[in-house]
Amino acid sequence: MDKVRIDKWLWAARFFKTRSLAKSAIEGGKIKVNGQRTKASRELTLDMVLEIRQGWDEKTVVVTGLSDQRRGAAEATLLYRETEESERRRKAQAEARKLARESLDHPGQRPTKKQRRQIHRFKDLDLND
Repeated sequence: MDKVRIDKWLWAARFFKTRSLAKSAIEGGKIKVNGQRTKASRELTLDMVLEIRQGWDEKTVVVTGLSDQRRGAAEATLLYRETEESERRRKAQAEARKLARESLDHPGQRPTKKQRRQIHRFKDLDLND
């Protein structure tokens, strides 16, 4: 196999659950090929660089294999190689999100039934009187 559509490859490499989700991400500008926006019908070849944004994560991968069939996760990881810089950046961002989440002040528990009643009474007060 010399070439494969980018939406099929993203699906086969298990970045997206369906081809339509992959196509939507491509059309939304979340996938870049060699630094440029692309179309779902673009054909990938080996050694192309993809920038993939999924949720909070942004990955830069190099295409090392081509497939248009979805296989197991172990085989899917053989289709690409994430760059070291991308991996470091992604892990650093995940750690920063984790630290930010820990710094938030969370209540220790959910309100009791009595506390919920008090909250509802307070919310129902008419402050215009």
